[in-house]
Amino acid sequence: MKRLITLLLVMAILCLPFQTVYADEVATEESRSYVLMEAKSGQVLKEHKMNDSIPPASITKIMTMLLINDAVASGKLKWDDLVTVSEHAASMGGSQVFMEEGEQQTVRDLLKCIAIASANDAAVTMAEHIGGSEPQFVEMMNKKAQELGMKDTTFKNACGLHVEGHVSSAYDVALMSRELLNTYPEMTKTLTTWMDTITHKTRKGESEFGLTNTNKMLKWYSGITGLKTGYTPEAKHCVSATATRDGMDLIAVVLGGADSKARFREAGSLLDYGFSNFQIKEGPQVGEIITQIVVEKGIVEQVELTIEHSMRFIIPKGAGEEPNYEISCEDNIEAPVYKGQKLGELKATLNGQELGRADLVATQDVDKASFKDALPSFIKKIFKKDTTVETEETTEETETEEAVEEKQSTEETKTKSLKEKIRGIKKTETTETKSTTEETEAEAEAEETKTKETKSTTTTN
Repeated sequence: MKRLITLLLVMAILCLPFQTVYADEVATEESRSYVLMEAKSGQVLKEHKMNDSIPPASITKIMTMLLINDAVASGKLKWDDLVTVSEHAASMGGSQVFMEEGEQQTVRDLLKCIAIASANDAAVTMAEHIGGSEPQFVEMMNKKAQELGMKDTTFKNACGLHVEGHVSSAYDVALMSRELLNTYPEMTKTLTTWMDTITHKTRKGESEFGLTNTNKMLKWYSGITGLKTGYTPEAKHCVSATATRDGMDLIAVVLGGADSKARFREAGSLLDYGFSNFQIKEGPQVGEIITQIVVEKGIVEQVELTIEHSMRFIIPKGAGEEPNYEISCEDNIEAPVYKGQKLGELKATLNGQELGRADLVATQDVDKASFKDALPSFIKKIFKKDTTVETEETTEETETEEAVEEKQSTEETKTKSLKEKIRGIKKTETTETKSTTEETEAEAEAEETKTKETKSTTTTN
C-alpha cells in the first residue's frame, strides 16, 4: 500500500507543469522595486518602479561608508585614528556589535563592522566623529545625495533604522553604490570578507567579537563584489548586489523583497540577465583626436579636440551595427584657448537610442597672437590673396583669348562657306551659257543644211 501511495505521489509530481526561466528573462519575486545598472556607464538595463521612494533600511549605510572614505581621502581622517563611542551610538538597536560607551575603535575596524556586520552602533559612531553630531552628518549625507543626482532620497539618520520620511529608491541606491565602488574599488576586499573579528577594549577588559557578512550571495554567486543588505519591518528585505564578469560591472538593487532568500534570488536573476544579454563596447578614448576647431587671432590656426572621459557602452550581445557619433561644436573660436576647455560635445547612439555623451575639450593652450606673431600669418594671407587675384586675371585673359579665337574661327568658317557658295553659283552660270551656245550652233548648222537641200532641188528642176 505504501509503495502504491509513493508511486501515485511521484506520478502526480511529474504531471505538474514546470516553468523554465531562460537567460533573457528575470525571475522576479514580490519585491516593491528593482533596477539593474552597469556600474561604469550608469546605463540602466532593466527596472521596475525604480524611482519609487520607499524605506531603504540598512542599505542607507552605503552613503555612510562613502562619506567615511571621502573623509580619509581628503586627509580629514586616517585609517588608524581612534574613535570614541558615545552614549547615543552605544544605545542603537537592531544589528550591532555591542560597543560600550567610551570604548575606542580604529576607523578601519569601525568601517569593517559597518561593511560586514551592518553594525548600527559603528555607523552612528563614525557619523558623530565626522559630522560632529549625527544630525550634522545626515546633512552631509543629503548634500552628497544631491550631488549624485539622488532625487528620490531623503536621509534622516546614518544607519537606516526606520524613521518617518527616511526614504530612497532602487535607482538612487544604485547611484550611491556605483559611486562607492567606482571611486573606492579597494572597498571590494572588505565587502566580500565572509568572516572577521574585532577586539572590544572596555573597562571589563578585552574580548574578541566575531563578524559575519550579512550578504549571503558571497557564498554562491560567481563574480560577486558586494555590497550591502538591509531589513526593517517597514522596508522589508533589501539588497544592493554587485558583481563583475568579463570586464563588465553590474549593480542589482532589490527593495522590499518578500523574504531574505527571495531578495538574493531576484538580485542573482537580474545579474544573470545582464551578463547573458549584454556586452562591453569600447568607444573613443581620452587623447584620441575627434575633430578640430579654427582658432581666430591665435598663435596657431587650429586646435585639436579630444574627449574629457573615455567612453564605453553596454550593447546587446550579437548587435551587428556600430555606434554612430554626432559632434556638436562651433566652427571657430577666438583665442585664448585653454587645455581642457570644453568646446563641444560628442553623442553616441545605436539604432536611434542614445548610448552616452562626452565633453569635447581642447588638447592644448592657444595664446592670443601678438602683432609679431600675427605678421607672418598676415603676410601669408596677403600673398595668398594676390596670388588668387593674379590667377583670376590670368584666367580672364585666357578666357578672352579663347573667345576671340573662337569668334575668328566662326567668321572664317562663314567666309569659307560664302566663297564656296559663290563659286557654285558661277559654275552653274558658266554651264548654262555653254549649253546655250551649243544649242545656237546646232540650230545654225541645221539651217545651213536646209538651205543647201533647197538649192539642190531647184537645180534639178
